[in-house]
Amino acid sequence: MPTNLAIDDNLIVEALKLGGHKSKKDAVNEALTMYIRQHKQQRILESFGNIDWKKNYDYKVGRKR
Repeated sequence: MPTNLAIDDNLIVEALKLGGHKSKKDAVNEALTMYIRQHKQQRILESFGNIDWKKNYDYKVGRKR
């Protein structure tokens, strides 16, 4: 999907250097991938302490099915 974005040139140059990317497209794709991964991880962290679990659950029983 073609997209036109006005991105700060200084940010792109720094991302290209730091990431060793060959193109702006590679740098932006990497940045978006990392952004998505970070937000998914944050959602997982926020769920800690909110999930009910059974203390006597035997995970080995489920493997035998």
